[in-house]
Amino acid sequence: MALEIRKPQDHEWDAYYDLRYRVLREPLNQVRGSEKNDGDTTGIHFALYENRILKAIARLDRHDDTTAQVRFVAVESTEQGKGYGRLIMEATEQHAAAEGNMKMILHARDYAVDFYLRLGYTLIEPSHKLFGVLQHFLMEKSLL
Repeated sequence: MALEIRKPQDHEWDAYYDLRYRVLREPLNQVRGSEKNDGDTTGIHFALYENRILKAIARLDRHDDTTAQVRFVAVESTEQGKGYGRLIMEATEQHAAAEGNMKMILHARDYAVDFYLRLGYTLIEPSHKLFGVLQHFLMEKSLL
């Protein structure tokens, strides 16, 4: 098993955004294109490949001078529960810490809160409802 976590290259971007759409937007009946936003030009993109097959993705954004934010974390639906989410999160956390961030924040979907708690995140408070229907919760983790 050859695992690799890196930024998508050239032709791989289509699969990256397709995975983001299918896992994070399609189940909420959103249109294609809703999986992208302006932060994609400045964020740091992570893609986990096993034997060159895309399994998981995430994007890392700068929140402020000492805090990073991970967004758009998605694992291929048929591959969930196999550790890919943990691996992609560890990669984003290591990168954020290496960049001097002391803390990571995220807005977890209601059904993902337990996953992030197992990774050492603390639940802070309810944050927003995505598309007015899916409750999110602000969570954070010290990177020190």
